[in-house]
Amino acid sequence: MIAELVSSALGLALYLNTLSADFCYDDSRAIKTNQDLLPETPWTHIFYNDFWGTLLTHSGSHKSYRPLCTLSFRLNHAIGGLNPWSYHLVNVLLHATVTGLFTSFSKILLGDGYWTFMAGLMFASHPIHTEAVAGIVGRADVGASLFFLLSLLCYIKHCSTRGYTVRTWGWFLGTGLCAGCSMLWKEQGVTVLAVSAVYDVFVFHRLKMNQILPAIYKFQRKNLSLLLSISLLTFWGTSLLGARLYWMGNKPPSFSNSDNPAADSDSFLVRTLTFFYLPTQNLWLLLCPDTLSFDWSMDAVPLLRTLCDWRNLYTVAFYTGLLLLAYSGLKSAGLDKVCNGKSVSNGKQNANGHSCHSDVEYQDAELKPSFASKVENGIKSSGAHSTQLPSTENLVVLSLSLLIIPFIPATNLFFYVGFVIAERVLYIPSMGFCLLVTVGARALYVKVQKRFLKSLIFYAAATLIVFYGLKTAVRNRDWQNEEMLYRSGIKVNPAKAWGNLGNVLKSQSKMSEAESAYRNALYYRSNMADMLYNLGLLLQENSRFAEALHYYKLAIGSRPTLASAYLNTGIILMNQGKTEEARRTFLKCSEIPDENLKDPHAHRSSVTSCLYNLGKLYHEQGHYEDALIVYKEAIQKMPRQFAPQSLYNMMGEAYMRLNKLPEAEHWYMESLKSKTDHIPAHLTYGKLLALTGRKSEAEKFFLKAIELDPTKGNCYMHYGQFLLEEARLVEAAEMAKKAAELDSSEFDVVFNAAHMLRQASLNEAAEKYYDLAARLRPNYPAALMNLGAILHLNGRLQKAEANYLRALQLKPDDVITQSNLRKLWNIMEKQGLKTSKT
Repeated sequence: MIAELVSSALGLALYLNTLSADFCYDDSRAIKTNQDLLPETPWTHIFYNDFWGTLLTHSGSHKSYRPLCTLSFRLNHAIGGLNPWSYHLVNVLLHATVTGLFTSFSKILLGDGYWTFMAGLMFASHPIHTEAVAGIVGRADVGASLFFLLSLLCYIKHCSTRGYTVRTWGWFLGTGLCAGCSMLWKEQGVTVLAVSAVYDVFVFHRLKMNQILPAIYKFQRKNLSLLLSISLLTFWGTSLLGARLYWMGNKPPSFSNSDNPAADSDSFLVRTLTFFYLPTQNLWLLLCPDTLSFDWSMDAVPLLRTLCDWRNLYTVAFYTGLLLLAYSGLKSAGLDKVCNGKSVSNGKQNANGHSCHSDVEYQDAELKPSFASKVENGIKSSGAHSTQLPSTENLVVLSLSLLIIPFIPATNLFFYVGFVIAERVLYIPSMGFCLLVTVGARALYVKVQKRFLKSLIFYAAATLIVFYGLKTAVRNRDWQNEEMLYRSGIKVNPAKAWGNLGNVLKSQSKMSEAESAYRNALYYRSNMADMLYNLGLLLQENSRFAEALHYYKLAIGSRPTLASAYLNTGIILMNQGKTEEARRTFLKCSEIPDENLKDPHAHRSSVTSCLYNLGKLYHEQGHYEDALIVYKEAIQKMPRQFAPQSLYNMMGEAYMRLNKLPEAEHWYMESLKSKTDHIPAHLTYGKLLALTGRKSEAEKFFLKAIELDPTKGNCYMHYGQFLLEEARLVEAAEMAKKAAELDSSEFDVVFNAAHMLRQASLNEAAEKYYDLAARLRPNYPAALMNLGAILHLNGRLQKAEANYLRALQLKPDDVITQSNLRKLWNIMEKQGLKTSKT
């Protein structure tokens, strides 16, 4: 028990510095924007959607069905909201628990000694686990590992109590249930059933490859329990896989070529060489986790295109070594065995006080389990017997199975996966690696005779664990926030790292640095639609509209289904007065289907926004019926996470212009229901109430809008207009001044404030704000005409004339301006003033 506690404590201690970390990378999509975590979403949706909240049967789903992990996120959200501390705490506690279970599993195989300590401490400290533990979405791997080990331990208990008792099959039931739970945390969890079969055949019964077939053909009653157990494991594993395939729509997932470039290659040679090489790279990460990255997609691992690529030597060396290691474990047993770290020959006692047995003799393939008693390994029971530890060969086979079998789903052997390398996928295989290294160190320790060499092996193993622990602590710092994480990944995947770093810098308002980061990303990979779009968005926000349009066009060219690029293109064109181009852009966006898209929710949100802006365009052109048709289509296509209050409010506005007041009131109320503090709905509904004679109610809505945001000049402007209509001129004037002071750069607010002041006969104040409005839009004829009129009324005749003439230059056929100018000239002539016509 001490080994388990010490290992768990180390696993806990090494990751305490992650408790202060923020959400990073995939955490945003899996947690912050995942609708399945919200209390208003029925919890049953978790069992129909993938890990990211997309319907499993949708063509764009990743088919990553992990409902138990998503359920744990929902519980986190219910308790602590979006505070990342609680999410990280659960991850760290899970890792400590898994470490303890792995140490307990190692004790069964290695005995209660320092080799068990070594295996447990190595697993606790291995840096390959940082992504799975420090990254919150890695909880899927850690949770799957927890039930993986529970299932395996249940099966070991089943083997040691094998018979026809309820207890025996109770343990087997636990094996099956825990395996199912492991798969519901993450897909590779189901592989525990195959590892359990390897344990039963090669460790518990110590069969060699040449003994398996005789055991099947020369059937005896004593073989029945083994064959039944293996058959049930096979049946249950097949059932779980079949059920999962059915539940995800009987279709494999589809991924973009940047996620897994080799899978997208047309060359069979390139695919074969690359897929054979990738396990070599994964093993190197387990051996020497010096270079780690949050993402290994795109060109992080260049494709192997020819047989002359020197990396093929690594592939040959890897598979040669693997086959030799497997052969040495599966061949017939030699004479020398190892028991609890001591050398034994032919079952005779050697240098220790406990006896170990040689491999079980087989007569007519009769199976004789190696675990003859139920005592702890290497510890004497009350009787004179001791539990026999598995031989080195047995442990090598089990270690390799634990290393290889859980990794098989990530090899692209049966289906393509959405990554090149994923460090968190190695969380379960690392158990096999740690066990294999420990078994190798133990075998070497037993083989050497000199005390110095034994000490050297021991201290080398301890040093490795120390270095692993230090690397883990340092790597955890990279996961503190997204900026540090993305900067750490520039060396491995510069295109992805620079692009994501640009997003972080932009959120920090470091616009020039963000622009440089986006351009660096495009330098390494020029056709990244997301980066082209993000750069365009940054340029748009900095009023560099021509450049923004250029990058939006490139983004659309790279990915014609990128709805958000169409949306922002249309908005720029609409603001530039190119209404027909904007209309065509919005319409094209609205027709893009969401099939085979990575994030259909975000796509539908962009399509809805396109329809909303198209409706606004029709509204501004006075085509209210067309606007309503578009708004209704937007409501039909609107995803769950879309905030509908502005759309509902514009529906009300359109009905208001069509004088359909009951319908308008309905949609204003819907807008306020969806967002009770939506200020535009308060203002528009207040106008409707005033129009229908409910003045006191109207005033309450105007005042509520001001209360919601006292710094918004538009609220004072609307309330001032209401007061003006109620002939409360002094109050209206005060509201007008307040509005203009707060929003002095907003033309509409300033212009309307000047109107209200003029209607309140406060001509001097009106002149001030008409002048400001004219400076805000120097080429707007109405602003110049109204400034001329107020100057005319205030006796500043020559200035009035200049503004009238300027207004007529911009709009020569304006009848009101022509009439005012003639009246002004008559007054000027009577006063003997010089006019421009003379």
